[in-house]
Amino acid sequence: MKRTEILVSGFGGQGVVRLGQIFSTAAVYEGLFTTMLVSHGTETRGGYVRSQIVLSGSPIDSPVVETPDYFCAMSKAAYTKFGALVTQGTIIFDPGYIEPDPGFVAQHTALPAREIAVNELGRDIFANIIFLGMLGQQLKTAISKESLLKALEARVPKFVEENQKAFEFGYKFA
Repeated sequence: MKRTEILVSGFGGQGVVRLGQIFSTAAVYEGLFTTMLVSHGTETRGGYVRSQIVLSGSPIDSPVVETPDYFCAMSKAAYTKFGALVTQGTIIFDPGYIEPDPGFVAQHTALPAREIAVNELGRDIFANIIFLGMLGQQLKTAISKESLLKALEARVPKFVEENQKAFEFGYKFA
């Protein structure tokens, strides 16, 4: 597998770090090399959170995501701050938070994750797992659905059934 860069960003409390941990764990299950960096804004509450995930079939020389192949934009601030970095990849965004910028050259894929989480599962805390499902669908040739579900249960042992449903909503979203 060639080097694949994934950027996930939103505001604190949206599960950005957890999504990165689950995805990286699934990559390890697949025998891939992976790194993950986490950074936070300087705000005490409500600031941005970013997970940078790199996957590869060979050792990774730098864990820094410079030109994301995939960007999961979970907030308007994240989209505004990092969207221009995606020059040849895909931005998966929540239209409940974000109006796409026509100046960004990346392919855009709308995923109303928060709306689905609230309407189908009763709580918005599952939105990050819906993003995980869509990201898993995008990278299904590199990481199996089974590895992602196994990593999800290992990293989030609570709400197993709800998380599996949330994952499926994202995985099957068309």
